[in-house]
Amino acid sequence: MAYYRRLGEIPSKRHTQHRDAAGNLFYEELMGEEGFSSDSSLLYHRGVPSALVDSQVWELPDLTTTPNHPLKARHLRLHTLFVAGENGDAVTGRRLVLGNSDVRISYVVTGEDASPYYRNAIGDECVYVESGGGVVETVFGSLRYRSGDYVVIPRATTHRWVPNQSSRLYAIEANSHIHPPKRYLSRFGQLLEHAPYCERDLHGPEMLQEPVEATDVDVLVKHRVGGRVVGTRMRYATHPFDVVGWDGCLYPYTFNIDDFMPITGKIHQPPPVHQVFEGHNFVICNFLPRKVDYHELSVPVPYYHSNVDSDEVMFYVGGDYEARKGSGINVGSISLHPGGYAHGPQPSAIEASLGAEFFDESAVMVDTFAPLELGEGGVAVEDDAYAWTWAQRGPDADGSAIFSNS
Repeated sequence: MAYYRRLGEIPSKRHTQHRDAAGNLFYEELMGEEGFSSDSSLLYHRGVPSALVDSQVWELPDLTTTPNHPLKARHLRLHTLFVAGENGDAVTGRRLVLGNSDVRISYVVTGEDASPYYRNAIGDECVYVESGGGVVETVFGSLRYRSGDYVVIPRATTHRWVPNQSSRLYAIEANSHIHPPKRYLSRFGQLLEHAPYCERDLHGPEMLQEPVEATDVDVLVKHRVGGRVVGTRMRYATHPFDVVGWDGCLYPYTFNIDDFMPITGKIHQPPPVHQVFEGHNFVICNFLPRKVDYHELSVPVPYYHSNVDSDEVMFYVGGDYEARKGSGINVGSISLHPGGYAHGPQPSAIEASLGAEFFDESAVMVDTFAPLELGEGGVAVEDDAYAWTWAQRGPDADGSAIFSNS
């Protein structure tokens, strides 16, 4: 993150002695990005943070993917991915929906059990909380989360999810760092006046974790071997949540979707005005309740457009999305519109939108600049009828079987 925070006890100068009341030295750890050349924080531990006593293979959930071939638009019903009463924890219970070499999108419905201790050593994670609440305990301290939060967790941050109620989590796992769009930032990293949110809307850890006197603590680590995503179960001599203080510009934080201030115009504004974060080869946007175009001849729904450089993934999380009326899209749906063909609103939605002054809709969008493939979770909940809804006929001769669920 771009601005400085501090929690707990730290020495007046970095890389100098820091001792407890009994004279024991705390162990200083630098957690930094891009090889000492970007944001970092200094953490002070009671125990040695590298004291490992065992390392074993952690078998990850199924991460195989299926190409979008033959090429077509896809509709995935995420709310049917987990049956009632079937819950997983927020880490090992994730099911892969879509992915490529830059980003993976997973979904999980949790119970109230805490996840294992975990860190992603591949890239940052941005987890959208569709519903639910609880706490993410991290080596930097605790973060409360609630419905509508993005929980942004930097690469290699040890943490665990502790729900206080069942939570629906939409996990965006990067092969890079995730940060605000550069056009929103000053050359020193401050969010500028034209940005749709500011530092007041970003909430870092509130307090350090209570010291835990524990030995032989397991941490699940996701990493890469030869281009493959793999897992390791590392066992540490002491508990990782033994930090007495830290400071710096790198730490996890939450940002609630309701604190995003939509940018609107006299005529339809393109998707980049809805952008909230970006990573390497992908962006994250959100579409929220807002006043819409006020030109007397405006067409408020999007125009047809060809994503020549990107795949578009829209996750519908609230309201009634105006451009998809009549296509079977509901809250909990994902639409995937791949690069290589033109897409846009359902024809009936165009006329219906004329004269509208306000859209009551909420969606989280991920645009990727490399083709996405379907994970096992995506394959399991696909609506085969969606690709043919613009023409109102498809492979079946009479179309009746295809459109019975639209």
